[in-house]
Amino acid sequence: MHDNVTLIITIALIIVFSPFFAKLLRLPTTPIEIILGSILGYIGFLHDEHLFEIVAEIGFLYLMFIAGTEINLKNVLKTPAATMKRVMFYLIILYAFAIIFSLYFKLGNIFIILLPLISVGLVATLSKEYGKTPWLDISMTAGGIGEVVSIAILTVTSAGLQSGLGLDLIKTIISLSAFLILMFFIFRVMQLIFWWFPEVSKALMPEEDNQEQDIRLSIAIFLLLVGSMLYLNLELAFGAFLAGIFIPTFFEHKNELPEKLASFGFGFLIPIFFIHIGSSFDLSALAMDGLIYKSALIALAMICMRVVASLVFVNKLGLIDSILMGLSHSMPLTLLIAMATLAFTAKSIDQLHYYAFILAALFQVISVMIIIKLIHLQKLKKQTKQKKSTKQKKQNLV
Repeated sequence: MHDNVTLIITIALIIVFSPFFAKLLRLPTTPIEIILGSILGYIGFLHDEHLFEIVAEIGFLYLMFIAGTEINLKNVLKTPAATMKRVMFYLIILYAFAIIFSLYFKLGNIFIILLPLISVGLVATLSKEYGKTPWLDISMTAGGIGEVVSIAILTVTSAGLQSGLGLDLIKTIISLSAFLILMFFIFRVMQLIFWWFPEVSKALMPEEDNQEQDIRLSIAIFLLLVGSMLYLNLELAFGAFLAGIFIPTFFEHKNELPEKLASFGFGFLIPIFFIHIGSSFDLSALAMDGLIYKSALIALAMICMRVVASLVFVNKLGLIDSILMGLSHSMPLTLLIAMATLAFTAKSIDQLHYYAFILAALFQVISVMIIIKLIHLQKLKKQTKQKKSTKQKKQNLV
């Protein structure tokens, strides 16, 4: 009883004080929550508890739901063909690098899936800090497509790890394909209904809403798709992600809704997921032989392969913005930890590599955020100098 009280109080204190530490250290809140969870878990303030695990799982699913709300499917489908080709080429390069790296270092096949993972979760935090920029627009488009591919692979891999390469895996692939076809059909039907009867979307989510109907419908869509994935024995995160895509795609008049949903998630459920991840990382493991080296190698490989692959956008964005775009995809924190946890549970990777991936995920977030900030500051200084130079030339001419 006392242990559970300590657990609840500790979680509450981490949720409250993490933003203050993040502001002090000028880092995102997420790695701070993981680090504090790990430290306080090691001390003994956090422990394994069934309810803690359930809420953490819901937090992860809600995070995938929020990631989905960053993608408007109508806008993605309007992406120019030339940009779409570059995005596909970018993804092909990532997977090619992953294959070469895994074979060269004689790693398992699971690394081919883990290394190219893309998640737009932290890209959204960059857009809040740096505003609407060309490299972030491309990052969201490429990241959205990459995340769909990553979660689809995660779903199939999850089934393969749990049931092996047999009839069950074939059933999973068929179920996933049927589900995607059904989702595409529903999308087209809803598109036609909302086109001919635009008042339907406003009736479902009124502009003047004192019953929080928009939140209720959003959560209902989230639960329905997660429930569908549960029934089909598919990866629940995929259903949560698709549910999120529905919100901006069909309810564009509710511009503030994704922010409202994110505020609830990042204020309550999602921090618990990251705290739980931190508590599952044993700090004494840092003394394990080769852990720091392996995690640094994984982090460096994942960053470099994305920066190199992003050069396919040089003609469109320029060198600096292309590098920034590649760096923005170098923080697949949630998916990487989720997939590493899945692989470790299925005994596809050992404990050393599991800890290495969690540590690498933290290294990536901290280092990439600092690198992006430094590049952005240098870019602003250069722009300021150019403006002053142009102004000086005009004055000289006068």
